[in-house]
Amino acid sequence: MEEMKAKPAVPLPTLGETNDLGKPWRWEEDGCTVTRSAPWSPPGCHPVGCGVKLYVDENGKLVKVEGDENQQITQGRLCVRCLTLRDFVYNPSRIIHPMKRDPKYRGQADKWEQCTWEEALDIIEENYRRITAEYGCESVVFFVGTGREGGTLGPYGTYMLRSPNMCYTQSGYACYVPRMAAAAYNLGSPYPEIDYAGGLPGRYDDPAFVNPECIMIWGKAPLASNPDGFFGHAVVDMMRRGARLIVVDPRITWLSSRADYHLALRAGTDTALAMAMLDTIIREDLYDHDFVEYWCYGFEQLAERVATMPVEKAGEICGIDPEYIKDAARMYANAKPASLQWGLAFDQKANGMQLSHSAICLMAITGNIDVPGGQILGNASSGQNETGFGFEEALGKDLISKMIGLKEYPAYANTILDAHADLTLQAMETGEPYPIKMGFFAGNNLMSCTSAEPKRWHDAMCKTLDFCFTLECFMTPSAQAVCDVFLPLATAAEEDGVDFAHYGATPVGTGFMNKALSVGECKTDMETCMIVGKRLNPQLWENYHDVYDFIDDLRLHNNHRFKDVCKEVYVQKDVEYYKYETGHLRKDGQPGFNTPTGRVELWSTMFAQFGDDPLPYYEEPQYSPLNTPELLDEYPYVLTTGARAYAFFHSENRQIPFCRELNPDPLVEINPKTAAKLGIADGQWCEVWNQFGSAKLKANVTIAVDEQTIHAQHGWWFPEDDPNEPNLYGTFRSNINNLVPNFHFGKLGFGAPFKCLLCNIKPLAENYDTDMQLVWEKFKREDQ
Repeated sequence: MEEMKAKPAVPLPTLGETNDLGKPWRWEEDGCTVTRSAPWSPPGCHPVGCGVKLYVDENGKLVKVEGDENQQITQGRLCVRCLTLRDFVYNPSRIIHPMKRDPKYRGQADKWEQCTWEEALDIIEENYRRITAEYGCESVVFFVGTGREGGTLGPYGTYMLRSPNMCYTQSGYACYVPRMAAAAYNLGSPYPEIDYAGGLPGRYDDPAFVNPECIMIWGKAPLASNPDGFFGHAVVDMMRRGARLIVVDPRITWLSSRADYHLALRAGTDTALAMAMLDTIIREDLYDHDFVEYWCYGFEQLAERVATMPVEKAGEICGIDPEYIKDAARMYANAKPASLQWGLAFDQKANGMQLSHSAICLMAITGNIDVPGGQILGNASSGQNETGFGFEEALGKDLISKMIGLKEYPAYANTILDAHADLTLQAMETGEPYPIKMGFFAGNNLMSCTSAEPKRWHDAMCKTLDFCFTLECFMTPSAQAVCDVFLPLATAAEEDGVDFAHYGATPVGTGFMNKALSVGECKTDMETCMIVGKRLNPQLWENYHDVYDFIDDLRLHNNHRFKDVCKEVYVQKDVEYYKYETGHLRKDGQPGFNTPTGRVELWSTMFAQFGDDPLPYYEEPQYSPLNTPELLDEYPYVLTTGARAYAFFHSENRQIPFCRELNPDPLVEINPKTAAKLGIADGQWCEVWNQFGSAKLKANVTIAVDEQTIHAQHGWWFPEDDPNEPNLYGTFRSNINNLVPNFHFGKLGFGAPFKCLLCNIKPLAENYDTDMQLVWEKFKREDQ
């Protein structure tokens, strides 16, 4: 056990200490006030807290955005979304004043009228009182989205609306949550991320860090997505320092083209591959015996289970040479250290929880958990549950018991305190278990982006919602269809706020958004939550005198004051490795992991408790060449969706001309041989369809996908198009989610087949090319 002891502690900065990086947080330069900030969204990014310098002139106008070379993670590098922040802030279509519309005119764009905040609040309060008096608070649903800060928006549902039904409308909430739940159950940690020295003061040169010999990137596009706080370019940084890659992805990507092993599996078969890799590592005695003996539970049972998926069987299922699988497994197991970066593809299949379980087993049996260069974990106090902020206090047991899906899928509902997405749709369609009468959108353009069968969601909302309001920067198809009040949202440049990598679950950093300017009457998430909440449920807001009291409590847990620490702009978190030995992973201070057995659970007591198999198992996708061969004559291709684009964040940024220039039209990737067989030319518009729906997209003929695979972008709508019903900015024309069904999740309620369906494709004679001149005319800044 001597070699497993924690390394000597290295002195690290704590929150509130001054980071002497050569620049203050604000200064004057060439007639401008320059403010350093670490924004999340908008302009549409995940919470990396990218460092920006915002230049505001004497007239209060944002005139320039630059990368902040002092930010420890991004070091001056910015994505196109941050670089075009001025085009977002001053976009002609941005709504910067409250708006109202009579519900009888829903779907009619010319019926919106500007109003005051007080008038908007009066309308919201009047409808809230009327609806809750008749139907109860449970009839109100907060349709949550990605959010605009690096933390959850749970208080909207609890402190503001007193509703038990916060709902992210993606079927099976197939985004991040299945991975998070599997980690919580089997590892006792909210989310194990690969260690890229993000929290270390010396970064890659810090003496505590060890560059990974191998990085396995599985179902993730980190360079384009910068997902949930991981800075994607860190992979390239570590490659430059010698890290070698294994990439698991049906597509050829920039990273896979530079990998030692590209495991180009059939979409949806990942769990078979993971089990075969586990079997290889165990059969060939490549696992870490000490870690398995002292810190893992159920190894013998795991070995017996994965032996049912030898590489020969997995190779046939996945379409990969069995020897190639073995070689990749050996490389991962022999690397010291190795890290595994898991992505959205884990969540977007009904068998995704078992894949996540398998990935945790891979991390564990190779001894790569909570070690330098492996998987980093937060300590016992990391990731304090903002989702549960005020939950019991605001709602009480009776309301909580009415959460949609709590009885049917307790693993889902109790883990994330969300109403089950599919059952919420069912409730709106049927009125059971009770009617849904009021909605609130925040950060959720659900009809264009997150919802499977979006027209079905549209019809259900139009049918059942007596009142709906939104907080947003731009009019979206979803708001246009069903909202009656529009509240204008501030951008990151107009906001004081906080963001966390992985919502505080991993030891990387905390960023502070520093307000540099004001635009119109826009307000932040936190301000809006407090203003509306004080109107609707003032008894819950008595302790908050201003929004900073709220931020300090919700985001900083009253350990710090925002006004004291915001000048630090970005603060790295303390990093400690081998915490399972020191007792820092458990609230009781005992060594081990925060699981019922105190170990990494290869045999999962929590899965068993919820009625699922405690060991990993493979299930073929519901619709696939092997599971439904009878459909292949009509739908001969495997469909995978959600292609990440550098220009966009999900459905955002479509009205930013520079972003649209990079990606004017929705693309579908098709192999050259398949395209030739079907008579599809590169750049030709096509129809992709299956038994659930169809979408029109533009062909990108490329060897990035094999002859059997069709890969489509998501989140498309056209803000330059007709906004009125039934067109709604063309949101249903190219929406690949038309082809994705609801109610195809796993046993515990998680997962959905966004990345593993069947489809067909044909060329179209019509041309739907974006008129970029029209986009520039409608959306360019006045000063361009």
